[in-house]
Amino acid sequence: MTRRKVPDHAPSLIPDFSYDPPDVPLSVLHEDAQILVVDKPAGLLSVPGKLEGRQDCLISRLMAEYWDALVVHRLDCDTSGVMIFARTKQAQAFLGQEFEKRRAKKTYVARVWGVMAEERGHVDLPLGSDWPNRPRQMVDHESGRPAQTDWEVIGRSETETRVRLSPLTGRSHQLRVHMLALGHPIIGDQIYASGAARAADRLMLHSETLRLHHPASGELVSFTAPPPF
Repeated sequence: MTRRKVPDHAPSLIPDFSYDPPDVPLSVLHEDAQILVVDKPAGLLSVPGKLEGRQDCLISRLMAEYWDALVVHRLDCDTSGVMIFARTKQAQAFLGQEFEKRRAKKTYVARVWGVMAEERGHVDLPLGSDWPNRPRQMVDHESGRPAQTDWEVIGRSETETRVRLSPLTGRSHQLRVHMLALGHPIIGDQIYASGAARAADRLMLHSETLRLHHPASGELVSFTAPPPF
């Protein structure tokens, strides 16, 4: 088999994206002359959307208070948590290399549907766009790009599992598709979950920590935002 879509229990129809960004104040975790670190709320775009009515986003809100803020990376609209922004072009280039060369390390916390039997594991499944159903991504063994995720259970209930996810690559929707491929979609995922797993007021995925080298000192620094769920 060379090409495989995500499991059949995923919904066949992707709901229309209705953008209603949260009216909440900025949560700045750290600031200095080179960088800004922010806890992004769920439901807010990282950068402006292409369609009308999607200009409100984290970078525009941030620039209203910090005119020199520059984008380095993104989080999905529905994902919350730690994001870093540069304040100079030199810092932006340095941080861009931290992500491109995979020196930046991120961990996420997620609530996934179902009780995972193992304590930890590793997912190695290539991902590519499901073009007829964009923005959906899928496992694609023929032409997908390599994608790896480490996972570890940090809690269980009767119907769900709390996991810490460590992406070793940075593909679009990587954590969402990898968890779905394991049979445990992230709760509240309106694209990949179905049935009871979809019934939540938000996507239960949060960028918990970001560790990388500071563009001024070269020192390894780490930033954390506890999950709000």
